Amino acid sequence: MSSPSSKPILRFAPSPNGRLHLGHAYSALYTWQAAARLGGTALLRMEDTDPERCKPEFAQAIVDDLHWLGLDWPQPIMVQSQRFPIYAEAANQLRDADLLYPCFCSRSEIATKAKGTDPDGAPLYPGTCRHMSRSEQIERLQRGDPVQFRLDTASAITCTGLLTFTAIGPLVTDRPQIRYARPERWGDVVLQRKGTPTSYHLSVVVDDAAQGVTHVTRGRDMEPATDFHVLLQFLLGLPSPIYNFHRLILDAEGRKLSKSKGSPTLASLRDAGRTPQDIRQELGF
Repeated sequence: MSSPSSKPILRFAPSPNGRLHLGHAYSALYTWQAAARLGGTALLRMEDTDPERCKPEFAQAIVDDLHWLGLDWPQPIMVQSQRFPIYAEAANQLRDADLLYPCFCSRSEIATKAKGTDPDGAPLYPGTCRHMSRSEQIERLQRGDPVQFRLDTASAITCTGLLTFTAIGPLVTDRPQIRYARPERWGDVVLQRKGTPTSYHLSVVVDDAAQGVTHVTRGRDMEPATDFHVLLQFLLGLPSPIYNFHRLILDAEGRKLSKSKGSPTLASLRDAGRTPQDIRQELGF
């Protein structure tokens, strides 16, 4: 873990699985503005744990787009794909506490048995494999069945008591508020998959602690995930940053901008003649 710093540290952590769009630009500009208001530093981190979708050329494009917007950051850039052993160690800490268990359910099986959804709208895992016998777990693991490892969230919560986190308003210098975390609404979240020793939830809390991040700026759509991150921070003995949730940039239909939906990229806007000043003005910076 980084040594304590007297100055605030923030981070912008995109996934290099496509080109940045206006939503990413807003989040980056917001983070750098927040760092300036707090008298701190903004870091860039590459969250590239998905080898199928994340590509080096996209990582370089992110750097180019951010520099085009006039942003800079300390070197080196943290790259998550270089830190898999560290995430595996954190997962083993949960495993040693008997809080991580193998799950062999397919997505279709989960969808069929689920009785609700998590905050992201995905089928809530019904706990099918939670009470599988140790002998059956070993047999299926040795057989090489497709597996993922889930946190036993109910058991984890019994270890924590009431969980809270600190949030601040849009100006980031606003008076902090204490909020209650509700990780139970996420159910038993996947923290590892076969061949990938981490998930977004696990790596983000480990890396925020490693980089000494004091303030996390994220879109309002990520606010529910904070509940689960606070739980992991407690279980792993990691500090919990102060959180700040910013507005989302929406398209003409009122939907959040998305790479998968083909939202216009910064590169395409640049090619069409838009300047960094145009982008900043449109986004309110």
